[in-house]
Amino acid sequence: MARILIIGGSLGGLMAANMLCRAGHEVRVLEKAANSLDGRGAGIVTHRPLVAALTRCGIPPDAPLGVAIDQRVVLDREGRIVTRGTVPQVLTSWSRLYALLLAAFPSDCYMQGASVRQVRQNLQGVTALCDDGRSFDADVVVASDGIRSAVRNELAPDVEVKYAGYVAWRGVCDESVLSQLTLDSVFETFGFGLPPGEQLIGYPVAGAGNSVQRGQRRYNFVWYRPAPDDGTLQSLMTDADGHHHPLGLPPNKVSWRHVAAARQAAREQLAPQFAEMLEKTAQPFLQPIYDCSSQRIAFDRVALMGDAAFVARPHVGMGVTKAAQDAMALTDCITAHGATARALLAFEQLRLQPGQEAVGRARRLGAYMQAHASSGTGENQLVRDAHDVMMETAIDLSVTPEAPARASDAVHA
Repeated sequence: MARILIIGGSLGGLMAANMLCRAGHEVRVLEKAANSLDGRGAGIVTHRPLVAALTRCGIPPDAPLGVAIDQRVVLDREGRIVTRGTVPQVLTSWSRLYALLLAAFPSDCYMQGASVRQVRQNLQGVTALCDDGRSFDADVVVASDGIRSAVRNELAPDVEVKYAGYVAWRGVCDESVLSQLTLDSVFETFGFGLPPGEQLIGYPVAGAGNSVQRGQRRYNFVWYRPAPDDGTLQSLMTDADGHHHPLGLPPNKVSWRHVAAARQAAREQLAPQFAEMLEKTAQPFLQPIYDCSSQRIAFDRVALMGDAAFVARPHVGMGVTKAAQDAMALTDCITAHGATARALLAFEQLRLQPGQEAVGRARRLGAYMQAHASSGTGENQLVRDAHDVMMETAIDLSVTPEAPARASDAVHA
């Protein structure tokens, strides 16, 4: 039995922690947030590897995850369906997955308010040092501490978090407040709106209490809009009291003026169904779109996973699934090689290229918004086909997977 520290207690960290715990290791999760993470995030598109990972975490295969749909539609400015396609998927929420994973993990091994500032390692193990003076020893450390990873900044300071030039307005709207037009035309689908230079996607998710009963669900939307780094982004990330939040704006701090402007733009540019959702969502929130690609994810006895290693723009709909694949590969490598630097090198060899490819694919899917944001005009813009956008966004690339590499084969003597 090895001692393993997971830095970061969000979905990726919890998946790795659950799998490694079930494999017989002594696992401790260090989460910097002092309060519960429940309620954070919004909708999540599930893919087969994510479902497989949840099973390995001890989540029953028949546990309800969310809302099942099979139709995709693109709506024009007038709210008419201009193209449709069939893609069966289950749409879940961050809160639902967090509740399932947290319940499966020993509560006394999940430590909140533990902000790691430094890791020190030697031939025998690793020590994680926290801001409050506490320290924790382990055989290996896994950093799953997100896009602003303190561990990555320490071990790979040259890795750059790059702003893509556009933001996402996000929110969830209660099914019960929507008009019959919206319920009939788009609510039961993965919906798309494609105004010039922008893109909106949306899909149904569980409502309060994770209910999937008709009338109690919600519709999750993500609306990508240009926001050049010329003062426009800075303005959006400044709250109504004039305080700038460069690393992330809490939902309740988004300026009411920016919310009002977004709702007005929705009325002018989006299908009435989507404009209605923006209007009836109590607290839309704002997310700048970044990406990040690492050249290394194993540093002797410390490994990076999830968003600490790679951040792909949301167009691929793979963030949580990518973390799930990381967690499975990590567990397999430690099973094959023990909690050693060799195991983490094997993990890197399995997951470095897929992570880089996910970032590259997301950049290609987001190139249209980025080009528009950089030029600010409709001239010389990339041409996109509505049907192609619909069928390439957030799809499950594992449906016809290639034969996977084995953890025991990833490092050669």
